[in-house]
Amino acid sequence: MTEPYKSTPEFDQDSLPDALRKAHSTKEGVWGLLVVGKGAVRLVFHEPRREVSVRPGQPAVIPPQAVHHVETDGPMLMHVEFHTHDPSSAAG
Repeated sequence: MTEPYKSTPEFDQDSLPDALRKAHSTKEGVWGLLVVGKGAVRLVFHEPRREVSVRPGQPAVIPPQAVHHVETDGPMLMHVEFHTHDPSSAAG
């Protein structure tokens, strides 16, 4: 897996910023990797609409400019890593 060039702080269900709870996207050429350390969150993509359950050990890739938001429904810890390439492409 590639190394991130930047990462958010770790958020819990109370500290998750409103900006991540509302529709947003990464910039052109920026890949996100949503990493959950405890609990679970739902990563909701808007076009086409689909939901991904993200749990510890099962991070979710966010392609550049994909509009999405994060939903929580219980205790969790998560952060987002930022990459210049698809972080799943070098896995294995």
